[in-house]
Amino acid sequence: MNLIKETKSVCPECLQTLEASVYEEDGKVYITKTCPEHGEFTDLYWEDYAQYLRAERYGKDGVQMENPRTKEKFDCPYDCGICPNHKSSTMLAIIDVTNRCNLRCPICFAHSGAAGYLYEPTKLQIRKMMENLRNNDPVKTPALQFSGGEPTVRDDLFELITMAKELGFPFVMVDTNGIKMAESVQYCRDLKNAGLDSVYLQFDALTPEPYINARGFDLLPIKHQAIANLREAGFTNIVLVPVLIKGVNDDQVGDLIRFAMENKDCVKGLNFQPIAITGRASKKEREKVRITIPKLMKLAEEQTEGYLKQEDWFPVPTLEPLTRFIANNKKEEEVDFCCHPHCGMGTLLFFDDGDISPITHHVKVDNVLDMLNDINQKMKDGKTLRAKINLVSGVVKNLEFKPLTKYLKDVILYNDYHGVNRIYHQRLFIGAMHFMDPYNFDIDRLERCVIHYATPDGRIIPFCSMNNFHRKEIETKHSIQNEIIPQTPIADIEAINAKILGRQNA
Repeated sequence: MNLIKETKSVCPECLQTLEASVYEEDGKVYITKTCPEHGEFTDLYWEDYAQYLRAERYGKDGVQMENPRTKEKFDCPYDCGICPNHKSSTMLAIIDVTNRCNLRCPICFAHSGAAGYLYEPTKLQIRKMMENLRNNDPVKTPALQFSGGEPTVRDDLFELITMAKELGFPFVMVDTNGIKMAESVQYCRDLKNAGLDSVYLQFDALTPEPYINARGFDLLPIKHQAIANLREAGFTNIVLVPVLIKGVNDDQVGDLIRFAMENKDCVKGLNFQPIAITGRASKKEREKVRITIPKLMKLAEEQTEGYLKQEDWFPVPTLEPLTRFIANNKKEEEVDFCCHPHCGMGTLLFFDDGDISPITHHVKVDNVLDMLNDINQKMKDGKTLRAKINLVSGVVKNLEFKPLTKYLKDVILYNDYHGVNRIYHQRLFIGAMHFMDPYNFDIDRLERCVIHYATPDGRIIPFCSMNNFHRKEIETKHSIQNEIIPQTPIADIEAINAKILGRQNA
């Protein structure tokens, strides 16, 4: 056993904070901790030690919030709100607009529809949550996701989207199972007209069986129809989100990547989420379904026959030198993507004239990062003009993708940030974010979380902390009292599928 680090975790039974160790054995990384009452727990952390070390090289400290909302009192993870000890700012904010849902998925971390109470903040409460996020200092929250439950069950979702744009969120998305989108093109148009930028679409597989196993229904026709309707409504930024489960859909990684590439006109992201084990499970049960990011990367290489290699993937904070340059150029702080390097990995595929290929075919990534770090130091020392000239020269030398070179030159020389948007629409993001559960929980990761929930009580809570420790307390405290409002019934999936197939055969 090779000890990697000491950290803190929690007991999966009582959620007491415990000392923990992360170690390597037989080329894999594990986390272990012992509860005085419930005994020892050991779980897989990362399936490849070499990739663990590689990701760690790109770790960066983020920009801390200067206006935390809570004080350090009970220690992490129970001070969340955000406390002064948190080491990053909000990159993506989530507001759960309801806990109602028209599905009852067994793997749902929010346990939507099964809570026994209704949590559905008012428009005024949601507005205050948005204002709280936009008041983050020094980095205003740039991206907002409406989630739940299923946010499309709210009749006023269009108003919430418009409100978010009016309050200054540059990027607004909805996290959805796609049922409402599949039922109506007009509904998709109304979302677009309200100002929605992106749809974060649950999309587990390209065959019926994984949906039946993980969701209880064959949802595949609905997924295809949702994409078709969103495309017709003018959406060009759909993100497909497969929850990855060993033995259920891990044989479809390559097919999902190919599907995203084939639909690149409207699909701009494929974001795998390895399953988080939110309930109690034995070690044998966990091992049956547990899959980590390095395994996903290996499967992607194997199932694309080497088209997308493991070395094409980089951890999220790899972007920090670029965002630091943009911040220096604008003379104001920017969101810096500085989550923990083991939280997520991803890559970009660029397409031009019918060709599509990974970023590493066009960019000498490590050379560019070294160059950016040097440029940022020059700008810090006041040598801005020299830094920009050196950067343009470096871009030309290290980038072989001509449209990317041109747009980056516009950004560097003329502060033309529309160039970033033009780059965005010529790429496809393939990535993974592995959210933690009590078995693999690492407080080092939590303290660098950049995906945060806003809550009605004025707190801003990191994703894995919210879903493991705070969700029930917050939702019950702010649930609708003294009013009987029925939960949304489960959608009639068979009838919707029959209607979709009928239209296709007409």
